[in-house]
Amino acid sequence: MSKQKLQLGIIGAGRIGRVHAETLAFRLPEAQTVAITDVSQDAVQAVASRCGISRIAESALEIIADPQIEAVLICSPTPTHADLIVEAALAGKHIFCEKPIAHSLGQIDRALAAVEAAGVQLQIGFNRRFDANFARVRKAVAGGEIGVPSLMHIISRDPAPPPLSYIRTSGGIFADMTIHDFDMARFLIGDEVEEIYTAGGVMVDPEIGRAGDLDTALVVLRFRNGVIGTIDNSRRAAYGYDQRVEILGSKGKIATENCYPNQAIVSTGDAVYTDLPLNFFMERYTESFAAELRSFVNAVLEHLPTEVNGIDGRIPVQMALAARKSYDEHRPVRLEEITA
Repeated sequence: MSKQKLQLGIIGAGRIGRVHAETLAFRLPEAQTVAITDVSQDAVQAVASRCGISRIAESALEIIADPQIEAVLICSPTPTHADLIVEAALAGKHIFCEKPIAHSLGQIDRALAAVEAAGVQLQIGFNRRFDANFARVRKAVAGGEIGVPSLMHIISRDPAPPPLSYIRTSGGIFADMTIHDFDMARFLIGDEVEEIYTAGGVMVDPEIGRAGDLDTALVVLRFRNGVIGTIDNSRRAAYGYDQRVEILGSKGKIATENCYPNQAIVSTGDAVYTDLPLNFFMERYTESFAAELRSFVNAVLEHLPTEVNGIDGRIPVQMALAARKSYDEHRPVRLEEITA
């Protein structure tokens, strides 16, 4: 293995692939992108040109087969993830894969079995764990700073819904949006959820409902340790990207507010106001995207466990399936009911 720079290949040059390619090119000198591929030639050429990537591969399999490449970043659409993980593991490549691994537990288990058999590293792209605000919340809970936690509330609202073409293939709101919040809930409380109850509806765009999805949801989580959590999701927040957390404990509480482009406050005779929050995840989570890739690169180079492993990728999908089942059946669903 390279002692100086980890040699990487990127599969996918869409929105998140571009973010990761730029991070590797401009912020991680300990890694080098050898090749990149995408089904869109325009997208892959644009990313390669901007990030100084010398080779555009014709396919994902070409990247996986390249003996120079030590690790791959899987940033392609979700339906391709599990198969690509299996192929990469068989080729002995370390793997960073965007969430979710797949939409079914069976596919996930097949991918994780291949990783274990190959003995390669796997990290799942739950970048919010690496956000400084949420890391501070976790520190307060883990260190007993706010006492024993009892209530948790996560607010996660997008500025606008994604295209219908995305919704039709994403697996729905619980798989493409709430899944980040399911991961954050486990991470922040440091325990597992045993039961989920969901209330939801279509309050933003009727076309989303006709596509079989929801655009507004409230999910109640009951943890094994007794903590009760709520996740509040909407695909539309007119004022921007809304990302907040509050945890109440026996000694106090800890809360995080939204991030803004500046800290200025304007005060006049009519109102006191600030600028709107950062508008979407690329701006809000820039630092966490860099931190998660740095963590993966270091884990591979130093032979350390990854900070977000395959089980961390599996459980939020199980939670997403339970949340949808709860909505469909109008009842609380225990996670142990979700087996496939």
